[in-house]
Amino acid sequence: MSETTIQAHAASASTAGNSSTTRPPLLEVRGLRVLYGPVVAVDGVSLSVPVGQAVAVLGANGAGKSSTLRAVAGLQRSVAGEVFMDGEKLERRRTETLVQRGLSLVTDTRDLFPRLSVAENLRMGALGLKARDFASRRDEVLTLFPLLERRLGAAAWTLSGGEQQMLALGRALVARPRVLLLDEPSLGLAPLVVETIFTALAKIVAAGTSILLVEQTTVAALKLASYGYVLRTGRIALEGESAVLRGDPRVLDLYLGGGDAVQA
Repeated sequence: MSETTIQAHAASASTAGNSSTTRPPLLEVRGLRVLYGPVVAVDGVSLSVPVGQAVAVLGANGAGKSSTLRAVAGLQRSVAGEVFMDGEKLERRRTETLVQRGLSLVTDTRDLFPRLSVAENLRMGALGLKARDFASRRDEVLTLFPLLERRLGAAAWTLSGGEQQMLALGRALVARPRVLLLDEPSLGLAPLVVETIFTALAKIVAAGTSILLVEQTTVAALKLASYGYVLRTGRIALEGESAVLRGDPRVLDLYLGGGDAVQA
């Protein structure tokens, strides 16, 4: 992956976000707890996402990253914890309600409509919008992902993995979310495609959209994000500014299954 490209965009994204550091977080999660039967998947996770910044949630497989994101988005029931947006508690986290509030999720499975065309999938992300408004937002997405413009009439199932990820992101973006929740956007993609995706994400952040990113590709995630949380067995084992985490050997230790002595 090209470090220069991502660092250049990440720098502009960081600059855009610095003005919001004294403001309350746009998204805040307090004491989130998720169970799968008797198994505790997420245990007391608290995190926040500032206005106009990206925040990364990192960890090995089974650490509780995706469960955390799905619970925030209302796709997974939590037995404890609260989610706030703009300081207001989100009582019922139904997908349509969250989208209306400005929060959109792109899952690791992308959840596209495989038999619908690229254009139709994009339209599904902006139901209720007038045609003129949708056209404007679609043009913004196609500027960000020009590969999709050539495939507008193609069925989603015919796209490559990278194109499908771009389409999933584009469908979420036509709703103009204030907070974009992303679950493993690099999953199964070639390095050059990952570079393209993360370059686009940096532009999205630089334009003012906040991102909560679940990711296993630590290097790319911490270059995009301004702050990171590292999970282990459902708990926050380490957190801090991304620049600090990039040089912290405990991050690798946690990925390799150690880190029992690390305090949250």
